[in-house]
Parts: sequence; C-alpha cells; structure tokens
Amino acid sequence: KLEGLSTIELIAKKLNLKKNTAIKKIHELKKLGYVETSGGGKQPRLYRISRIKTQKIGNPGLYDVINKNSPIKLVKPYEHRVVGRSISIEEAIVLAVKSENFRLILASLALFNKVKTWSKLYELAKRENVRRKTGALYELTRKIMRARKMDDKTQKLLLSAKHEKKDIIAGMHSEDFKDIEKKWNVHIPFNYNDLRRYKE
Repeated sequence: KLEGLSTIELIAKKLNLKKNTAIKKIHELKKLGYVETSGGGKQPRLYRISRIKTQKIGNPGLYDVINKNSPIKLVKPYEHRVVGRSISIEEAIVLAVKSENFRLILASLALFNKVKTWSKLYELAKRENVRRKTGALYELTRKIMRARKMDDKTQKLLLSAKHEKKDIIAGMHSEDFKDIEKKWNVHIPFNYNDLRRYKE
C-alpha cells in the first residue's frame, strides 16, 4: 500500500491518519530501515518506502554528496554507493558535468565553493574530457554565488583544452551568458531564471 515514493500528505491520506500521526509512523519505519528521505527545505520532502530493509554498503554516492553540499536537492533515481573509497567534491563536480543531466549539473554548482584542490579538479576534468565545460560552469557559478577563487594556472589549463564537445547538454545554450560561452567555447545550458533557486 505504501511502497514507493510519497509525500507525507499522500501517506496520511492512504492510511487515513492525521499528518502528525503519519510523520511518527514514518519515523518509526525509518529507524527500522524501511524508509529513505530526500528533498526538504524549499522542496517537498519525499519518502521512499520499501518492503525490504535497506542495508547501505560502502560510502555515499554522487547524489548523496551533492545533496549534502547543495541547497538544491535531488531525488535519487537509484541507490548509488561507492565501495573502498569516497567521492570527493572535485570528483562529484566532474561526474555531474559528465552526466549531461540538467538538474544534476544545476545542483552541483554549489560544490565549487567547497573545492579543496584545484589541481585535482583539473586532473579529473582532463580524464573525463570536460575541462572547458568545468571551467565555464565555475565562471557561471561565480556570477551567481560565492565560490572559492580558482588559481590562474588551473584556469589557464582548463581554458587551453582542445578537442572537447561544445554542448554541456546536447541542444541547449544560454541567452543570458553569451560572454562565458564565447570565452570557453561551450554552450551553457542555463539562463538566469534557471539559477534563481540559488537566490531564494
């Protein structure tokens, strides 16, 4: 009856309970390992309910790392865990850029303010062939929010990358950030309206 993704209002309606009682029931199920939550803040909180107790193996995956560090929360399409190592902020940014997923990239912009090692970001971007895309998204981020300053050497290395695709997301380009597109020779998939979530 409850299995799948629901809001607390939907759960309360299905069980014919008051909202506060439904919240208590969900917390009980969560303690037992049958519920995972996502969203919250200015987004609706979602509850993924399973008949099978979830046993998390390994370390947080890409969606967990982004949700922990970004005000824009993502609903996980699947459970992604990493065994034997941890995903760094730098790797999370590059994986998001490589994904070509609009919301994933949008949420990952906040991570630029938490980069610890710019040279590591460059090496990962080089490995995945997304150097100019990463540099362009960093510059975009600096226009809309606070972000740590990238050193000149890393910026020049990112900018000098050759033989990379122009589209960050196929078929999408910006009407508002033509200057960044021209400098980095990429197509930015966002306009100012898309980035308003960071101003709220």
